[in-house]
Amino acid sequence: MTNLLLYQRIAHQLAEDIRRGVYQPGERVPSVRKMSQQLGVSHASVLQAYATLEDQGLIRARPQSGFYVHQTPALTAPTPEIGRVERPTLVTRGDIINQVLLESRRDDVVPFGAAIPNVDFLPIRALHQQISKVTRFHSQRAFSYMYSPGYEPLRRQVAIRMRDAGVSVAPSEVVITHGCVDALQMSLRVLTKPGDLIATESPTYYGLLQLADVLGLKVVEIPCDPQTGLSVEALQLAARQWPVKALVMTSRLSNPLGSTMPEARQKQLLRLANERDFMIIEDDIYGELFYEVGATKALKAHDRNGRVVYCSSFSKTISPGVRIGWVIANQYQSDIQRLQTFTTHSACSLTQMGVAAYLENGGYDRHLRSIRQEYRKNMTAWQLAVQQYFPEGTQMSRPIGGFILWVSLPARVNTKDLHLRALQEGISIAPGIIFSNTDQFNNCIRLNCGMAWNRQTERALMTIGILANQLCQEAQVAA
Repeated sequence: MTNLLLYQRIAHQLAEDIRRGVYQPGERVPSVRKMSQQLGVSHASVLQAYATLEDQGLIRARPQSGFYVHQTPALTAPTPEIGRVERPTLVTRGDIINQVLLESRRDDVVPFGAAIPNVDFLPIRALHQQISKVTRFHSQRAFSYMYSPGYEPLRRQVAIRMRDAGVSVAPSEVVITHGCVDALQMSLRVLTKPGDLIATESPTYYGLLQLADVLGLKVVEIPCDPQTGLSVEALQLAARQWPVKALVMTSRLSNPLGSTMPEARQKQLLRLANERDFMIIEDDIYGELFYEVGATKALKAHDRNGRVVYCSSFSKTISPGVRIGWVIANQYQSDIQRLQTFTTHSACSLTQMGVAAYLENGGYDRHLRSIRQEYRKNMTAWQLAVQQYFPEGTQMSRPIGGFILWVSLPARVNTKDLHLRALQEGISIAPGIIFSNTDQFNNCIRLNCGMAWNRQTERALMTIGILANQLCQEAQVAA
């Protein structure tokens, strides 16, 4: 900073204020006269700083009005044509998915790739206190087996929390699992057999593609709208053409798009499931991270015919390491419990009891309110940085919750190459190729915004932008 010219320091400071939410998109920034008075600098220096911010896309001048924070460019690409639904395929992305997961564990890498919240955003101290009490006063039970369906006080707390999702369920209907992926894999094993066809969102969570690979399932990808989620019309076409056994999807804050399906579309989807006789496995792992509480209920809230098997976990809100998830499987619960009993028994006894104690003793709702606001601020900061540093023509998602951002770069940028170059600079990103079994997202990346916004974070995003611009230029020369 000390080597920057005066106007550059002014521009940098105002950019920081915008990212921290001091000035919101669409709001007016201080006039040239006011800024020059505040900082004790010339009008010319302020004008040059504002011109720099205009070039970076952070502010826009309005004639006879002043300068305003520019709205971030939304991911406005429409839902792909229904006719673009690809034929069912086996999954072939395992190697690169494993590579991205391995990168996320490296201490020398900025972890934009994996969607894992930083420990600073998790209630580690409160959870540690409760686990310590459990080990001190209930050690005999905490260090013994705990069989399916899991610890009853925890199942009761989950049933209470399900009310916020619009789902009325008894504790006896909740099965505690070893995280959400465990809930998904058991649901798929109960509902399908090797060779069956499942439908997924496109783009979709790469862990689901791995699961399909392990279970020998074929996948048909259903196009999604960046705002409203899965295209029910495209799914209807697919279900007419092929024998879809089950749909695995996220109706609230999908991964990676961050889309949320409106209630009317949710009900339309359930009607289609009844008509075409397929089950829906709902992954609602981000459902408690809406910036505004009560924005949308879970798909399961509208299920009147037992069509939805609901899966979630506390991995994104309490801790991914405690491995506490759950599944509500209705008529398939006994099958789930039988499968769990003879495979994993249940989740870890100690963490089940610790999480139950944490939920019982309060503080979780306060924690949620805090991280929702932190993630909202982070999302704005990341979006503005992408807008400032990434190539012209870059678009991005507009999630209304959570901490993952989907970025669509110009078509000539191959993000598999961008991923490799960024890794050489000590930065991990998730290239679009791992979120689909097709090549239609090769110019996209997913960014993890669940970490502290600081100079290291900004420099890393700036570096990705520089590398993306280099790839753009190389592609132009090659053409």
